[in-house]
Amino acid sequence: MMTDHTDGLQRCTWPGSDPLYLQYHDEEWGVPEYDDRALFEKLILDGFQAGLSWITILRKRDNFRKAFDGFEPEKIASYDDAKLGLLMNDAGIVRNRAKITASVGNARAWLAIEEKQGFGNFLWDFVDGEPICNQFVSDGQVPAKTALAETVSKQLKACGFKFCGPTIVYAFMQAVGMVNDHLVSCYRHEECRKLGRSA
Repeated sequence: MMTDHTDGLQRCTWPGSDPLYLQYHDEEWGVPEYDDRALFEKLILDGFQAGLSWITILRKRDNFRKAFDGFEPEKIASYDDAKLGLLMNDAGIVRNRAKITASVGNARAWLAIEEKQGFGNFLWDFVDGEPICNQFVSDGQVPAKTALAETVSKQLKACGFKFCGPTIVYAFMQAVGMVNDHLVSCYRHEECRKLGRSA
């Protein structure tokens, strides 16, 4: 565990000492997220992370939000070639044509799920509406993917989503609190556990 933080708190090791990463770890990562649009945003950003580090995406997140109209699926679903061209020329985001194009298809898939049952309901049903609270004591115990992430990935792909392989999906599940993978010695482990119960 990191023990050299000026506030004296013990944390997971992965944020290191980067202020932006620490803020993300302390305030967002592992917090149960139920808002349909916010879940869509995080899944799309995790897709853009493929092959990159999360801190790269985090530093560009505000640019992504501006470029993608606040990640409103209704707007993204209607993007045309002209808009895709603008995105490919936007140096503030990750300019990967396959990922940008996939975002449009993902938005349309989101709309179909949202109309049928709600995107949050669709996702949280995989864990019976209750966060999975793991009890890992070291980084080496935290998996890159799980059988459940494989299942969620397959269902998302069946609905038309792309860039949602099991590793991406598991990172997403950790980020939105579907699983609590803070190490047990991290002060956020217990806090996120309580948030899951209250929700």
